[in-house]
Amino acid sequence: MVKTVRVGLIGVGTVGRGVFDVLNRNCEEISRRAGCEIIVSAACARDLDKAKDFLGPTIKLYRDPLEVVRDKNVDVVIELIGGVTTARAVIEASIALAKPVVTANKALIAEQGNDLFALAKKSGSMVAFEAAVAGGIPIIKALREGLSANRIESVAGILNGTTNFILSEMRTNGLSFQDALSEAQRLGYAEADPTFDVEGIDAGQKLAIIASLSFGIPIQPEKVYCEGITDLTEGDIRAAEDFGYRVKLLAITKRRDHGFEMRVHPTLVPQNCVIASVDGAMNAVLVQGDAVGQTLYYGAGAGAEPTASAVIADLVDVVRLRDAAASAQVPYFAFQTDRLNDVPILDMGEVESPCYLRVRVRDEPGVLASIAGILAEYGVSIEAMRQRESEGGHAGVDIVIFTHTTNEKSINDSLKKINALDSVFDMPVRLRIETFS
Repeated sequence: MVKTVRVGLIGVGTVGRGVFDVLNRNCEEISRRAGCEIIVSAACARDLDKAKDFLGPTIKLYRDPLEVVRDKNVDVVIELIGGVTTARAVIEASIALAKPVVTANKALIAEQGNDLFALAKKSGSMVAFEAAVAGGIPIIKALREGLSANRIESVAGILNGTTNFILSEMRTNGLSFQDALSEAQRLGYAEADPTFDVEGIDAGQKLAIIASLSFGIPIQPEKVYCEGITDLTEGDIRAAEDFGYRVKLLAITKRRDHGFEMRVHPTLVPQNCVIASVDGAMNAVLVQGDAVGQTLYYGAGAGAEPTASAVIADLVDVVRLRDAAASAQVPYFAFQTDRLNDVPILDMGEVESPCYLRVRVRDEPGVLASIAGILAEYGVSIEAMRQRESEGGHAGVDIVIFTHTTNEKSINDSLKKINALDSVFDMPVRLRIETFS
């Protein structure tokens, strides 16, 4: 007789509906993988009538998510409501009842994951979170399991589809940031308030989780440097193209001799780099391991069924492990909890990278020499320099400079001094460069 595992689905929005659809459509395949039948027996939704129309009459419906957790006919809980406060209460209640829980909640894992994982480990329960980062891309499983033989050196990813769509529109169609954002909102890629996406906060939360799994450190979202794309111009994107680069909002974490980097910012990447060709609302993650070299993980980072794919993969895992000893589970941080690393997260001022600079100046003798002199004063070496006509009817000309690798503090100090020159119109633009060589 085939055993049945009963699921409590908390949240019947876009992703919740995707989970229900995929579970029903692929029920036979999923059962063959899990070794049992998996069905939704209870659910929580704001609008019970709409949920009943979608889920059917046989599924018990609740308005209170904790009632789903307490339902005796629920064996595994799937949390898809988002937010932190109620979601945390759901997961804590599931852990207390020894019910495994699957979540797609990146904000909760980034902000509360350290505590929740400790609680789950103590109780012998399970919290699975593959869908919290990069939607349908199995990057969590790759870092926790597939690359466990490697010393991870760096991870760089396009982790936010909204910003990647906006940047793609600015490049391919010559749109301004605001026009590209409006198009993203029209198509449903961007929220009415897009701040969380366009300021890099969403990518920063995901990066904190990735860094933890890569290096065996606690999740520390407050230490991620975040810089968004709101000040990018189509002129800068075109200038980058002229030099053989494309602009992407990258989430980057690196191992350094004296600490780890965690940063999110617009980045110039060479056009011949595979991650440069990732356009639209797609996500991609590039991992550098000492044994395997570079590996790329590409796919849809959001959406009903791509995210459902990751949620159900976790569901299959927890079903397989329900009767296994806690020691058989993969550690939450990919490393044993008594072997976590206390190496510090580096301040942004200690980060080193080549840079793209654009300075709008009066077209007069001596300006180039003044700028070059200031950069030299702070130890910033110039790789290439070009003068371009200023775009958008602005006065003066733009000087575009590419630097060799230098530290963040030197660039910041030199730009402040350059900005003070009488011949400079606006604060210079600085974008960092990653070559992945």
